[in-house]
Amino acid sequence: MSIAVEPGRISGSRAHEGKYLTFHLREEVYGIGIRRVKEIIGLMNITPIPQTPEYIKGVINLRGRVIPVVDLRSRFSINEIENTNHTCIIIVEIDKETGTVPVGIIVDEVAEVLNIKGAEIDEAPSFGINLNMDFLLGIAKVGGGVKLLLDINRVLTAGDFAYDQVH
Repeated sequence: MSIAVEPGRISGSRAHEGKYLTFHLREEVYGIGIRRVKEIIGLMNITPIPQTPEYIKGVINLRGRVIPVVDLRSRFSINEIENTNHTCIIIVEIDKETGTVPVGIIVDEVAEVLNIKGAEIDEAPSFGINLNMDFLLGIAKVGGGVKLLLDINRVLTAGDFAYDQVH
């Protein structure tokens, strides 16, 4: 008995299987590999920084450490909505040449941690036009819906945050 498999499908999907923290941006559900997530905090005072892209909301002081904060809705060109008591900041680490950099991302609501198997992950579709989908690790088919799995390093490049961290 033989099973037809799309070229590259097994290695790609297995490479991305694992635990993901899922969260909402409007009606969509996204996931970030749990190893990138350091903590989840409530919204706090964000100090704006002049002359930064619109999606960079500013910086926070988290236990004496200055951390840049990005609004993922704005980063993905999703219409803003009012913050609620579920809106929070997920502190993630992105890669930089000298190590990792903590960055806060504002999301509408954290959902859950899911263990996603390789067989549940498809590669991001090609839409046949010049769209850069490199920020997607894949699309997980879980519980009758889909979750967009993000490569947080490509969503938030270290070049956006090229500064020395204050410790």
